Order: sequence, then C-alpha cells, then structure tokens
Amino acid sequence: MSRSTRAAGALSACAIVATIALAGCGGGGDNAGQADAIKVGLITKTETNPFFVKMKIGAEAAAKADGAELMTAAGKFDGDNASQITAIENMVAAGVKGILITPSDSKAIVPAVQKARSAGVLVIALDSPTEPQEATDALFATDNFKAGELIGQYAKATMAGKPAKIATLDLAPGIAVGQLRHDGFLKGFGIQEGDPSVVCSQDTGGDQSKGQTAMENCLQKAPDINLVYTINEPAALGAYTALKAKGREKDVLIVSVDGGCVGTKAVQSGQIAATSQQYPLKMAEQGVKAVVDYGKSGTKVSGYTDTGVTLITDKPAGGVEAEDTEFGLQNCWG
Repeated sequence: MSRSTRAAGALSACAIVATIALAGCGGGGDNAGQADAIKVGLITKTETNPFFVKMKIGAEAAAKADGAELMTAAGKFDGDNASQITAIENMVAAGVKGILITPSDSKAIVPAVQKARSAGVLVIALDSPTEPQEATDALFATDNFKAGELIGQYAKATMAGKPAKIATLDLAPGIAVGQLRHDGFLKGFGIQEGDPSVVCSQDTGGDQSKGQTAMENCLQKAPDINLVYTINEPAALGAYTALKAKGREKDVLIVSVDGGCVGTKAVQSGQIAATSQQYPLKMAEQGVKAVVDYGKSGTKVSGYTDTGVTLITDKPAGGVEAEDTEFGLQNCWG
C-alpha cells in the first residue's frame, strides 16, 4: 500500500506503532498535510486476513472521500490483544476523533476502550462486538444470527423433506460470532439444540485443515451424513476435501457463511451449495463516516448497525431470497 507524507505529529505516531510491529499508519491521501483534517483510527485483528484487508481498503477510500486522515494498526496475530491496546493508546495520543476496532479479545480490550472513550474518543466496534457490547459507542457488523438463519432456511428448502443427518462444523466455545451463526442455522432449519438430526458437532477454529479433520471425524461417527453446516468457507472447503476422499462430495449438501472471493468461487464450482455473504468494506466505510460526522458536529452514533448479509447460490431454493455467484463475485472480498 502507498504511504503519503504526514505532518510531524502523525509521523511520530506511525513510528511508535511501527516499533511494536503493528500495521503502521496510512491513508489521508491529498488531505494528509491539512492540520485540521479529522483523524480516524482503524485497528484490525491482523493485516493479512483478506477480510481485514478489504476493511482497510474501505476505510482508506472513505477517509480520502471525506478529507480525513486515517491511521491504521493491526495485531501480529489473531488474538493479539496487547498490540491492540498499544495501538489504542498511540492513536488517542495522536489526537484521533474516533477509533474503529475489530477486537481480538472481546473482554480484555474493554478497559482500553473505556479509557479512550473517557478521553472523548468515539469507539466503534466493527464485525465483532466487545463483551459487553455496550463497552463501545456503537457496533457496525453483520447480523450473524441472520446469516446462519438464511443458510438454515436454504438447507431446509433444498432437502425438500428428506430426513437430515447433520454435521455442524463450528468455530470454538464461547465466541459470539460462532454461536450466533450456529444458533441461526438451527432456527432457519427449524430445529433446536440437541435435535437428533444433528449427528455430529466439531470445532474447527474456522481453519481449513481443522475443518477437514472435523469432517473425517464426523464421517467415522456417522457415515450417512447428508448435510454439513460450516462456520466459514475455509472450514467448508476442508469438509469438501474429506467428503471427496470418501466419494461423498456429490451427495452431501454443504452450506456456509462469509462470502469471501475464494468461498464464492467454491459456490460457483459446486463445492459449496450456498453461503451467506457479509460486507467488511461497508463496515469500514460507514464507520469512517460516523467518526467524521462526530468530528464535525459532535454527534455520536450509538447502538447496532446491520451492515447487511446476502444468501449466495447458483441453485436457488423456493421461498428463500438469494443472489447468484455473479453478484457474489462482484461484492466479495479477498
């Protein structure tokens, strides 16, 4: 990514962030030299995950359009709470009006968030809420329950009354995003936790290799599985690999959530039947605008803003609204 020249204070902040191996500072474009430009901070979990790369692109474009100066930082790895805390402190010291953050640890980040808010900084969570959610001024994110519900409804309609033998390849215990998607899927399919149609449940951490292992374990436990729910598309592709090794890839329905470009192409190729697509670019764009509005008027955004979710499939099911993979590829990330 190109780096624009900064005023001395902003350069100092970037240098501090760089020493702790965060993602650095960027954005601002032609407005970077304006002393009165509103400063906006963006802190993501990592700088390598395509989801967060797309989020950063959206924030950069929105900052440039609004004449704002963007500072960015990221953890060294997913779960790096210490680096996110340091980034918050540096951004507050640099005079940002607001910080957009995808919290790596929804609980541990709260004291740093509260300290920033006490200093008059607007803090908005993107994608993932803090715990409690009210620790930030606002949350801009996918309705993960709805994302799960959509693929549950799709799976139910596609099964067309055929008895289901379901495997759920989940995220990990205690993570809100994973639980919401799981619960939404169950509701969309019309069942409750503990229903006997769910014959196997495994955690994958959203990882492709772990998804493959989880699917292999489930097939050992219940060889007649015919429907697989996955927390995300990497887990779905892992499941597909395991099913293909058993010659089952064509008679098992796989549904997922995320809508990244790799996952959307997997829907297009038929490896995944459908996915619920979310929009990180929109989260960032709306977040930057909220901070700029706060800087100009003092008006704070509050509560939850749903940034949208769309079911993507090339095999539509009756009664379930969806878009095809052409739409999905035009709006995917990664």
